[in-house]
Amino acid sequence: MSAGSHYEIYFGGPDQPTGRLRDLLAEQIEAVPTGGSIDWVTYYFRDRRLADLLLKAHGRNVNVTVTLEGNPHVPDANNAVVAMLSGAQGLGSGFRSVCLPPRLPMPGRKMGNPNLHEKLYCFSHPKPVAFIGSFNPSGDNPEDRPEIIDQIGDHNRAHNVLVGISEPVLFDGLVKHARWVHRARHRIFEPFFADGNRALRGANTDIHFLPQAQPHAAASFLGRFGKGARIRVAASHLNGSTAIKIMLNTSRRGASLEILAEATLRRVSLKAEKSLTEAGIPFRRIVHAERLPMHNKFVLVEQGSRRWVVFGSYNWSTLSYWINQEICAISSEPKLFESFAERWEALEAQK
Repeated sequence: MSAGSHYEIYFGGPDQPTGRLRDLLAEQIEAVPTGGSIDWVTYYFRDRRLADLLLKAHGRNVNVTVTLEGNPHVPDANNAVVAMLSGAQGLGSGFRSVCLPPRLPMPGRKMGNPNLHEKLYCFSHPKPVAFIGSFNPSGDNPEDRPEIIDQIGDHNRAHNVLVGISEPVLFDGLVKHARWVHRARHRIFEPFFADGNRALRGANTDIHFLPQAQPHAAASFLGRFGKGARIRVAASHLNGSTAIKIMLNTSRRGASLEILAEATLRRVSLKAEKSLTEAGIPFRRIVHAERLPMHNKFVLVEQGSRRWVVFGSYNWSTLSYWINQEICAISSEPKLFESFAERWEALEAQK
């Protein structure tokens, strides 16, 4: 768990206790006292026990906001929690379901509508901390919709990560962003100019909110590296010509590139696998006997004595690259790098 004075890191997975990350969120909710605040932005939210804890926090006069994607890949997945949080005994104005408007069409690219794909959980107490990463509470207990789990996977046991950030400038900025997402009109150009969507600069971590007016933060960062660099990519999604081109160009510049990928073809296409392996890039799918997802999304970068980790909610996919609302963190915090590097080794050792 320890990852430096301003960071804490938690991994979920088949080698971890079931529900470790949802239990972490439950503990955080219960620790916020009257007068405190909780601000969430997430894509899937099906966990009715967590929803009930948020309602109880609201009942003890905690300021709770929850902003949820209104049209996820499985359209009715969030319905039960939406009914709880938006009903007569719900959060009132503290709950919002958002359907982002279509972005401007990109020449030569077929894309659907954008999604609010962030995973952001902010808590004022017992200390100010904001969690970002790959986990959204998409499971339920009891699970009365197993067909949904068949489609999206059991994320209470899947490979996932949440990074807790307490550095004041970053925490304050993440809360400001969560509240902007909650109140914004979400017009087409709004993300590019909103103060609540501006990049955050910490002592050794930058946090970017996508899309942005500048080139894609993660892709631009990788573009700095070539010969002599070692780059390891854990990819829950890898598809689309843009993402494949980024990986191929990174390798062509001379970087040593390795990829661990999700098993399902919907998330990591055969075209991507073929293109990368034909280019000589070490590529391996993380396959679990029970089809548990490899939902981690991080990149380890080493150049000489310097090391960085890139992580967040974003995917290496067309939707995520061009139009989704995402979070991308780039950090040179040594303890964060070491924790993610250890997790890479655990994934690599998985049979």
